[in-house]
Parts: sequence; structure tokens; C-alpha cells
Amino acid sequence: MAAVDYAYPWDGLVARLKFRNEPAWAHTMARLMLQRPEVRTLLTEADLMVPVPLTAGRLAERGYNQAWEIAKALRLLGRQMVLTVPGPGAQTLMRHGEQPDQHTLSREQRWRNLRQAFQVHPAHGGELSGKRVLLVDDVSTTGATLEMAARALRRAGAAEVHGLVFARTDTARPT
Repeated sequence: MAAVDYAYPWDGLVARLKFRNEPAWAHTMARLMLQRPEVRTLLTEADLMVPVPLTAGRLAERGYNQAWEIAKALRLLGRQMVLTVPGPGAQTLMRHGEQPDQHTLSREQRWRNLRQAFQVHPAHGGELSGKRVLLVDDVSTTGATLEMAARALRRAGAAEVHGLVFARTDTARPT
């Protein structure tokens, strides 16, 4: 599920959040996302909201995880929708390795790049058994990140995994 198409003016907003050290845009994105009834339904039906993690190097470089900022804003703005959102230091889902930025790769390279990138943290694996998980990210272009992260969550016992992003390209696979 996506709130907007990844095109003007939303692509610029995503760039500001992601690359220009402006995490406050996550609140604007969350407000736009919550305007869609389908998003509100996903939030109310989910047991757990999991932001797509960054690698340790990327997190140190950026100083924040944009997906976590969006998830945090969704929880804050959608108060009646009680969801667990793990903090940035207590990630349910971990990202291993220092893969190249997805936006620099071709479609095929993006899928190969993420094959073994995601793993559920051993301390949080039991939390997923039979749960409906809402996986949150800023953008989906090919769907590779959401798909590979969802596979890791399903392997750890999640009953359902739904993807929610602020923006999606026309070529992104539905998740």
C-alpha cells in the first residue's frame, strides 16, 4: 500500500527526508498516509509495525532511519491504533552487510543485493509467531526491499506481512 506515486512533488519530499537531514518530514508523510482509509485499516488490523532497517553504517552516516521516523509518526498521529513500534536500538528486523544504495542499482541488481540482507533479531523472533505485521518504509521502487524483509518476517513466524510505504513507483510490485 502506498499513499502517493513516487513522482513530483513527492520525490523531492522523500529526498529531503532521506538525504537532506530533514526527518521532520516524516510527520507530513504520515498525515498523508493516514488520509487513506486503506492505510487506517492496515494499521488497525496489524499486531506489530516494523520499520525497514538500515545497515549500521547507513544509520551512523544518516543519524536516523527514515522508515522508523515514519512508523513513529504513524503511531503518534493514529493514537487510536495501538501498535508496537520497536525503538531504533531494539529492532525486530536487522539488516546485515553494507550493500550499495538501492537507488544506484538496476532492477535485477536490487533483487540480488538484498537476498540475504534481512534477518529477525533472535531476541524478537518469538514476538512474531502468528502475528500480523505491518512493514513500513519510505519508498518502494522495485518491491525488492519489502519482499526480502517480508520473507525474513514470515520465516520467523509472522502469519501475515503487509507493506506500507509513503511513495511507490508504477513499476513497484504490489506487496
